[in-house]
Amino acid sequence: MTKYKLTYFNFKGRAELIRYIFAYKNTEYEDVRVEFSEWPALKPSIPYGQLPVLEIDGVTYHQSLAIARYLAKQAGLIGKTDLENARIDAIIDSIDDFISAFPWTEPDENLKKQKQDEYIKNNAPRLLEGLAKSLGDKSYFVGDSVTWADFHWDCISEGLEHFDPNFAKEHANLQALKKRVRSIPTIATWLEKRPFTEH
Repeated sequence: MTKYKLTYFNFKGRAELIRYIFAYKNTEYEDVRVEFSEWPALKPSIPYGQLPVLEIDGVTYHQSLAIARYLAKQAGLIGKTDLENARIDAIIDSIDDFISAFPWTEPDENLKKQKQDEYIKNNAPRLLEGLAKSLGDKSYFVGDSVTWADFHWDCISEGLEHFDPNFAKEHANLQALKKRVRSIPTIATWLEKRPFTEH
């Protein structure tokens, strides 16, 4: 049996999509959660000095979306054609563009909150309108079954609701998709048992 070891910080962040995919198929893995106090000593041993990383039978792989894409393929969470996979990747990349530009770090807490609020106000509408249009009246973003793009939306929107409790509330179809993902039995089980973290 393949042995998986996922290493990330002790919060959801860029590893939660990977955890969702593991949960979906009830795949066993070691979920190593690094505290920030441990990171300086660990960082030199990590490829490119970034988390998450996934060890597969002792071989280390990095970049969260590369890992998730591989696991999604193994789990049957991809499209049925190359064009469907291109559409899935477009959804994934659109969300990631938004997240990558988000002002996560700022020494001044008051200024950080201001920057984050402004970023969401100025940039979220375009992302959400695009996602809502892509979803339309379908059950899932692409095809007739759940894919990792749907998981990515749920993971990211949950994180952004921490900064804006009303994030995406005006888009009923995107909210319905979140509920649909969370009603999958194995995902519901993961949500019940996962360690509590604020982010």
